[in-house]
Amino acid sequence: MTDIFKPINDDRNGTSTTSSHDPYAGTPPPSTDAGRTALVGLVGGVLSAAGYLVYSRLPDDQKDRLHTQVRGLVESRVNELRGRFNI
Repeated sequence: MTDIFKPINDDRNGTSTTSSHDPYAGTPPPSTDAGRTALVGLVGGVLSAAGYLVYSRLPDDQKDRLHTQVRGLVESRVNELRGRFNI
């Protein structure tokens, strides 16, 4: 353990040298993981809605070509995984 992370004697006893009127004395700073997760979810939702909007306006022949390409990609990935796991 490095000296940076060793607790100070006051921290071991549960007391702090900060002023007594600070309501957040001794509490760790809040984590920003929840905010980042919400932001990523929001961006993902916006991108998927935009993709659906573009897809829904495609002509039928382009949708069929897209389906063919996706099926080919999925089949190649499945075959690759089968080859790796000898299924």
